[in-house]
Amino acid sequence: MAFTEDSSQLARLRWRARRGTRELDRLMGGWLDARYAHADAPTRATFDALLDESDPDLWDWLIARGEPPQRFAAIVDEIRAQHRL
Repeated sequence: MAFTEDSSQLARLRWRARRGTRELDRLMGGWLDARYAHADAPTRATFDALLDESDPDLWDWLIARGEPPQRFAAIVDEIRAQHRL
């Protein structure tokens, strides 16, 4: 496969989606694998921003212990639905 900006972006995101716990790795990487390629540019940018959030916050949002900021709600809801959280 040729090296492209898209492939380097995806590789960077895949690295950032590795969170240090198996559970978060699976959840974040699962959305990346299932949805990123088909997502529009604003959704991709939102996922990129979501990866800047702390692991404890991500975990709380994904298990519905807390509500994510509105800008992340759609992606968090998709991850919950995909994994029945």
